[in-house]
Amino acid sequence: MKILVTGGTGYIGSHTCINLLESGHKVLVLDNLSNSKRNALNKISKIVNIKLNDGEDKDDTFSFVQADIRDKESLEKIFARQKIDAVIHFAGLKSVNESIEKPVEYYDNNVIGSINLFEVMKKFNCKTIVFSSSATVYGDSDVMPIKENFPLLPINPYGKSKVAVEELLLNIFKSDPSWRVGILRYFNPIGAHKSGLIGENLNSITNNLMPYILKVAAGQLNKLSVFGDDYDTHDGTGVRDYIHVMDLALGHSKLLDVLMRKSQIITMNFGTGIGYSVLDIVNTFNKISNMEIAYTIVNRRPGDVAICYADTSHSKLKLEWEPQYTLEDMCKDSWNYMLKKNN
Repeated sequence: MKILVTGGTGYIGSHTCINLLESGHKVLVLDNLSNSKRNALNKISKIVNIKLNDGEDKDDTFSFVQADIRDKESLEKIFARQKIDAVIHFAGLKSVNESIEKPVEYYDNNVIGSINLFEVMKKFNCKTIVFSSSATVYGDSDVMPIKENFPLLPINPYGKSKVAVEELLLNIFKSDPSWRVGILRYFNPIGAHKSGLIGENLNSITNNLMPYILKVAAGQLNKLSVFGDDYDTHDGTGVRDYIHVMDLALGHSKLLDVLMRKSQIITMNFGTGIGYSVLDIVNTFNKISNMEIAYTIVNRRPGDVAICYADTSHSKLKLEWEPQYTLEDMCKDSWNYMLKKNN
Protein backbone atom coordinates (compact mmCIF):
# COMPACT_ATOMS: atom_id res chain seq x y z
CA MET A 1 0.00 0.00 0.00
CA LYS A 2 0.96 3.63 -0.43
CA ILE A 3 0.70 5.30 2.96
CA LEU A 4 0.80 9.03 3.67
CA VAL A 5 2.42 9.63 7.05
CA THR A 6 1.74 13.14 8.34
CA GLY A 7 4.29 14.28 10.90
CA GLY A 8 6.54 11.47 9.72
CA THR A 9 9.81 13.13 10.75
CA GLY A 10 8.71 13.34 14.38
CA TYR A 11 9.52 10.91 17.16
CA ILE A 12 6.76 8.33 16.79
CA GLY A 13 6.24 9.03 13.10
CA SER A 14 9.85 8.34 12.12
CA HIS A 15 9.94 5.01 13.95
CA THR A 16 6.62 4.02 12.38
CA CYS A 17 7.99 4.81 8.92
CA ILE A 18 10.76 2.29 9.53
CA ASN A 19 8.25 -0.40 10.43
CA LEU A 20 6.03 0.39 7.43
CA LEU A 21 8.93 0.31 4.97
CA GLU A 22 10.28 -2.91 6.44
CA SER A 23 6.77 -4.37 6.07
CA GLY A 24 6.82 -3.68 2.34
CA HIS A 25 4.65 -0.56 2.18
CA LYS A 26 5.41 2.59 0.19
CA VAL A 27 5.66 5.67 2.40
CA LEU A 28 5.15 9.34 1.59
CA VAL A 29 6.07 11.58 4.52
CA LEU A 30 4.43 14.99 4.91
CA ASP A 31 5.83 17.32 7.56
CA ASN A 32 6.23 21.07 8.06
CA LEU A 33 9.39 20.45 10.14
CA SER A 34 8.24 22.84 12.87
CA ASN A 35 9.23 20.45 15.67
CA SER A 36 11.52 18.03 13.86
CA LYS A 37 14.36 17.86 11.38
CA ARG A 38 14.56 16.61 7.83
CA ASN A 39 17.71 14.66 8.68
CA ALA A 40 15.52 12.04 10.36
CA LEU A 41 14.49 10.93 6.87
CA ASN A 42 18.09 10.32 5.84
CA LYS A 43 18.58 8.17 8.93
CA ILE A 44 15.42 6.19 8.16
CA SER A 45 16.74 5.68 4.63
CA LYS A 46 20.01 4.35 6.03
CA ILE A 47 18.29 1.99 8.46
CA VAL A 48 15.96 0.41 5.88
CA ASN A 49 18.40 0.75 2.96
CA ILE A 50 15.82 2.43 0.74
CA LYS A 51 16.58 5.62 -1.19
CA LEU A 52 14.72 8.77 -0.15
CA ASN A 53 13.26 10.94 -2.91
CA ASP A 54 11.90 14.45 -2.51
CA GLY A 55 8.60 15.51 -4.01
CA GLU A 56 5.04 14.23 -4.12
CA ASP A 57 4.85 13.74 -7.90
CA LYS A 58 6.69 10.41 -7.99
CA ASP A 59 5.50 6.96 -7.00
CA ASP A 60 8.65 6.15 -5.06
CA THR A 61 8.93 3.66 -2.23
CA PHE A 62 10.05 6.37 0.21
CA SER A 63 9.48 10.05 -0.47
CA PHE A 64 9.01 13.34 1.35
CA VAL A 65 7.20 16.62 0.84
CA GLN A 66 7.50 19.60 3.15
CA ALA A 67 4.00 20.96 3.69
CA ASP A 68 1.53 21.87 6.42
CA ILE A 69 -1.79 20.07 6.92
CA ARG A 70 -3.42 23.47 7.33
CA ASP A 71 -2.49 24.17 3.68
CA LYS A 72 -5.40 22.50 1.91
CA GLU A 73 -4.11 23.33 -1.55
CA SER A 74 -0.87 21.46 -0.91
CA LEU A 75 -2.79 18.47 0.40
CA GLU A 76 -4.95 18.38 -2.71
CA LYS A 77 -1.89 18.44 -4.97
CA ILE A 78 -0.42 15.47 -3.15
CA PHE A 79 -3.59 13.38 -3.41
CA ALA A 80 -4.13 14.40 -7.03
CA ARG A 81 -0.66 13.25 -8.10
CA GLN A 82 -0.55 9.96 -6.23
CA LYS A 83 -2.94 7.18 -5.27
CA ILE A 84 -2.84 7.23 -1.48
CA ASP A 85 -4.30 4.07 0.04
CA ALA A 86 -4.19 5.06 3.71
CA VAL A 87 -3.09 7.82 6.06
CA ILE A 88 -1.37 7.61 9.42
CA HIS A 89 -1.90 10.98 11.03
CA PHE A 90 0.74 12.11 13.55
CA ALA A 91 1.01 15.80 12.59
CA GLY A 92 0.16 18.02 15.54
CA LEU A 93 1.50 20.04 18.44
CA LYS A 94 1.97 17.88 21.52
CA SER A 95 3.05 19.74 24.66
CA VAL A 96 0.53 19.91 27.50
CA ASN A 97 2.16 22.96 29.09
CA GLU A 98 2.53 24.81 25.79
CA SER A 99 -1.12 24.12 24.96
CA ILE A 100 -2.17 25.92 28.15
CA GLU A 101 -0.13 28.95 27.04
CA LYS A 102 -1.15 28.76 23.36
CA PRO A 103 -4.63 27.20 23.10
CA VAL A 104 -5.50 28.90 19.81
CA GLU A 105 -2.37 27.55 18.12
CA TYR A 106 -3.19 24.03 19.34
CA TYR A 107 -6.75 24.08 18.04
CA ASP A 108 -5.61 25.63 14.77
CA ASN A 109 -2.89 23.08 14.16
CA ASN A 110 -4.44 19.94 15.64
CA VAL A 111 -8.13 20.42 14.83
CA ILE A 112 -8.31 22.71 11.79
CA GLY A 113 -5.39 20.88 10.20
CA SER A 114 -7.14 17.54 10.73
CA ILE A 115 -10.37 18.87 9.22
CA ASN A 116 -8.47 19.88 6.09
CA LEU A 117 -6.87 16.46 5.87
CA PHE A 118 -10.14 14.57 6.27
CA GLU A 119 -11.89 16.74 3.68
CA VAL A 120 -9.15 16.09 1.14
CA MET A 121 -9.15 12.37 1.91
CA LYS A 122 -12.90 12.24 1.27
CA LYS A 123 -12.54 14.19 -1.99
CA PHE A 124 -10.01 11.67 -3.31
CA ASN A 125 -11.83 8.63 -1.90
CA CYS A 126 -9.08 7.73 0.55
CA LYS A 127 -11.04 6.53 3.58
CA THR A 128 -8.53 4.64 5.70
CA ILE A 129 -6.86 6.47 8.58
CA VAL A 130 -5.01 5.75 11.80
CA PHE A 131 -5.11 8.76 14.12
CA SER A 132 -2.52 9.47 16.80
CA SER A 133 -4.49 10.36 19.92
CA SER A 134 -3.36 10.41 23.53
CA ALA A 135 -4.16 9.12 27.01
CA THR A 136 -4.61 12.76 28.01
CA VAL A 137 -8.18 12.46 26.66
CA TYR A 138 -9.12 10.64 29.88
CA GLY A 139 -8.10 13.50 32.16
CA ASP A 140 -7.63 12.81 35.86
CA SER A 141 -9.20 9.36 36.17
CA ASP A 142 -9.21 7.89 39.66
CA VAL A 143 -9.89 4.36 38.42
CA MET A 144 -7.08 2.15 37.12
CA PRO A 145 -6.38 0.61 34.71
CA ILE A 146 -7.94 2.96 32.18
CA LYS A 147 -10.34 1.32 29.72
CA GLU A 148 -11.36 2.69 26.32
CA ASN A 149 -14.97 3.19 27.47
CA PHE A 150 -14.00 5.54 30.31
CA PRO A 151 -15.37 9.11 30.10
CA LEU A 152 -13.29 11.55 28.06
CA LEU A 153 -12.56 14.43 30.43
CA PRO A 154 -9.37 16.16 29.26
CA ILE A 155 -8.08 18.95 31.50
CA ASN A 156 -5.88 20.86 29.05
CA PRO A 157 -6.19 22.24 25.49
CA TYR A 158 -3.90 19.55 24.07
CA GLY A 159 -6.13 16.75 25.35
CA LYS A 160 -9.26 18.64 24.30
CA SER A 161 -7.90 19.05 20.77
CA LYS A 162 -7.39 15.26 20.59
CA VAL A 163 -10.95 14.63 21.78
CA ALA A 164 -12.27 17.06 19.16
CA VAL A 165 -10.54 15.11 16.36
CA GLU A 166 -11.69 11.77 17.78
CA GLU A 167 -15.30 13.00 17.85
CA LEU A 168 -14.98 14.30 14.31
CA LEU A 169 -13.74 10.91 13.08
CA LEU A 170 -16.60 9.17 14.88
CA ASN A 171 -19.11 11.47 13.19
CA ILE A 172 -17.44 10.99 9.80
CA PHE A 173 -17.77 7.23 10.20
CA LYS A 174 -21.42 7.51 11.29
CA SER A 175 -22.19 9.62 8.23
CA ASP A 176 -20.28 7.29 5.88
CA PRO A 177 -19.65 3.75 7.24
CA SER A 178 -17.38 2.92 4.30
CA TRP A 179 -14.51 4.58 6.22
CA ARG A 180 -11.86 2.55 8.02
CA VAL A 181 -10.82 4.46 11.15
CA GLY A 182 -8.32 3.56 13.85
CA ILE A 183 -7.82 5.76 16.92
CA LEU A 184 -4.79 5.02 19.09
CA ARG A 185 -4.61 6.54 22.57
CA TYR A 186 -0.92 6.48 23.44
CA PHE A 187 0.34 6.47 26.95
CA ASN A 188 4.07 7.35 27.36
CA PRO A 189 6.38 6.36 24.50
CA ILE A 190 10.10 6.22 25.28
CA GLY A 191 13.12 4.43 23.83
CA ALA A 192 14.69 4.62 20.40
CA HIS A 193 15.52 2.45 17.40
CA LYS A 194 18.13 -0.18 18.26
CA SER A 195 20.52 1.33 15.70
CA GLY A 196 20.77 4.48 17.81
CA LEU A 197 20.34 6.56 14.66
CA ILE A 198 16.93 7.97 15.54
CA GLY A 199 15.18 8.73 18.81
CA GLU A 200 13.29 11.50 20.55
CA ASN A 201 14.37 15.04 19.70
CA LEU A 202 15.93 16.31 22.90
CA ASN A 203 15.39 19.93 21.89
CA SER A 204 11.69 19.71 21.09
CA ILE A 205 9.02 21.20 23.34
CA THR A 206 7.88 18.27 25.45
CA ASN A 207 6.71 17.19 28.89
CA ASN A 208 8.30 13.77 28.48
CA LEU A 209 10.60 12.47 31.21
CA MET A 210 13.29 10.64 29.25
CA PRO A 211 14.66 13.62 27.28
CA TYR A 212 15.34 15.40 30.56
CA ILE A 213 17.08 12.35 32.02
CA LEU A 214 19.25 12.19 28.90
CA LYS A 215 20.08 15.88 29.15
CA VAL A 216 21.31 15.37 32.71
CA ALA A 217 23.31 12.32 31.60
CA ALA A 218 24.89 14.38 28.79
CA GLY A 219 25.75 17.27 31.09
CA GLN A 220 23.28 19.65 29.46
CA LEU A 221 21.32 19.94 32.71
CA ASN A 222 22.66 19.83 36.25
CA LYS A 223 19.68 18.06 37.76
CA LEU A 224 16.38 16.47 36.83
CA SER A 225 13.33 18.22 38.27
CA VAL A 226 10.92 15.69 39.76
CA PHE A 227 7.51 17.31 40.03
CA GLY A 228 6.16 16.18 43.38
CA ASP A 229 7.02 13.36 45.78
CA ASP A 230 3.82 13.42 47.79
CA TYR A 231 1.50 11.49 45.46
CA ASP A 232 -0.29 8.41 46.74
CA THR A 233 2.14 6.04 44.96
CA HIS A 234 4.75 3.54 46.16
CA ASP A 235 7.52 6.19 46.25
CA GLY A 236 5.50 9.42 46.15
CA THR A 237 6.34 10.27 42.52
CA GLY A 238 3.94 10.17 39.59
CA VAL A 239 3.26 6.79 37.96
CA ARG A 240 2.86 6.41 34.19
CA ASP A 241 2.54 3.66 31.59
CA TYR A 242 5.72 3.70 29.48
CA ILE A 243 5.89 1.89 26.14
CA HIS A 244 8.83 1.41 23.78
CA VAL A 245 8.44 3.48 20.64
CA MET A 246 9.16 0.45 18.42
CA ASP A 247 6.32 -1.49 20.08
CA LEU A 248 4.13 1.50 19.31
CA ALA A 249 5.35 1.61 15.70
CA LEU A 250 4.56 -2.06 15.19
CA GLY A 251 1.09 -1.46 16.57
CA HIS A 252 0.35 0.99 13.76
CA SER A 253 1.13 -1.59 11.10
CA LYS A 254 -0.96 -4.21 12.85
CA LEU A 255 -3.91 -1.84 13.23
CA LEU A 256 -3.64 -0.87 9.57
CA ASP A 257 -3.81 -4.56 8.63
CA VAL A 258 -6.96 -5.01 10.72
CA LEU A 259 -8.61 -1.91 9.22
CA MET A 260 -8.01 -3.15 5.67
CA ARG A 261 -10.13 -6.25 6.31
CA LYS A 262 -13.40 -4.30 6.47
CA SER A 263 -14.95 -0.88 7.04
CA GLN A 264 -14.98 -0.16 10.78
CA ILE A 265 -13.93 2.22 13.53
CA ILE A 266 -11.61 0.98 16.27
CA THR A 267 -10.47 2.91 19.33
CA MET A 268 -7.80 1.42 21.55
CA ASN A 269 -5.25 2.16 24.23
CA PHE A 270 -1.57 1.65 23.51
CA GLY A 271 0.60 1.01 26.53
CA THR A 272 2.04 -1.90 28.48
CA GLY A 273 -0.54 -1.94 31.25
CA ILE A 274 2.26 -1.47 33.80
CA GLY A 275 2.75 1.66 35.87
CA TYR A 276 6.28 2.90 36.60
CA SER A 277 7.09 5.90 38.77
CA VAL A 278 9.49 8.71 37.88
CA LEU A 279 12.04 7.27 40.29
CA ASP A 280 11.56 3.78 38.84
CA ILE A 281 12.66 5.20 35.49
CA VAL A 282 15.57 7.11 37.01
CA ASN A 283 16.82 4.09 38.95
CA THR A 284 16.54 1.78 35.93
CA PHE A 285 18.41 4.30 33.80
CA ASN A 286 21.12 4.56 36.46
CA LYS A 287 21.52 0.79 36.38
CA ILE A 288 21.89 0.40 32.62
CA SER A 289 24.11 3.49 32.16
CA ASN A 290 26.28 3.08 35.25
CA MET A 291 25.53 6.69 36.10
CA GLU A 292 23.81 8.52 38.91
CA ILE A 293 21.21 10.94 37.62
CA ALA A 294 21.00 13.87 40.03
CA TYR A 295 17.49 15.08 40.75
CA THR A 296 15.66 17.53 42.93
CA ILE A 297 12.07 17.47 44.13
CA VAL A 298 10.01 20.49 43.10
CA ASN A 299 6.33 21.41 43.31
CA ARG A 300 3.74 19.46 41.40
CA ARG A 301 2.82 20.71 37.95
CA PRO A 302 -0.75 21.95 37.44
CA GLY A 303 -2.86 19.28 35.78
CA ASP A 304 -0.55 16.33 36.51
CA VAL A 305 -2.28 13.17 37.73
CA ALA A 306 -0.85 10.77 40.32
CA ILE A 307 -1.28 7.49 38.46
CA CYS A 308 -2.08 6.68 34.85
CA TYR A 309 -1.79 3.30 33.15
CA ALA A 310 -3.74 1.46 30.51
CA ASP A 311 -5.97 -1.54 30.26
CA THR A 312 -4.43 -3.08 27.13
CA SER A 313 -6.69 -6.13 26.78
CA HIS A 314 -8.53 -4.66 23.78
CA SER A 315 -5.40 -3.97 21.72
CA LYS A 316 -3.90 -7.36 22.59
CA LEU A 317 -7.09 -9.18 21.54
CA LYS A 318 -7.88 -7.14 18.43
CA LEU A 319 -4.35 -6.90 17.05
CA GLU A 320 -2.90 -10.12 18.49
CA TRP A 321 -0.19 -7.81 19.73
CA GLU A 322 1.75 -7.48 22.97
CA PRO A 323 4.65 -5.20 23.90
CA GLN A 324 8.00 -6.92 23.44
CA TYR A 325 10.31 -4.43 25.15
CA THR A 326 10.98 -4.16 28.88
CA LEU A 327 11.65 -1.01 30.90
CA GLU A 328 15.35 -1.92 30.80
CA ASP A 329 15.16 -2.08 26.99
CA MET A 330 13.51 1.34 26.86
CA CYS A 331 16.22 2.92 28.98
CA LYS A 332 19.04 1.06 27.22
CA ASP A 333 17.89 2.11 23.74
CA SER A 334 17.38 5.72 24.86
CA TRP A 335 20.91 5.80 26.29
CA ASN A 336 22.34 4.18 23.15
CA TYR A 337 20.70 6.91 21.06
CA MET A 338 22.21 9.58 23.30
CA LEU A 339 25.68 8.04 22.96
CA LYS A 340 25.43 7.73 19.17
CA LYS A 341 24.06 11.25 18.87
CA ASN A 342 27.06 12.72 20.73
CA ASN A 343 29.67 10.77 18.76
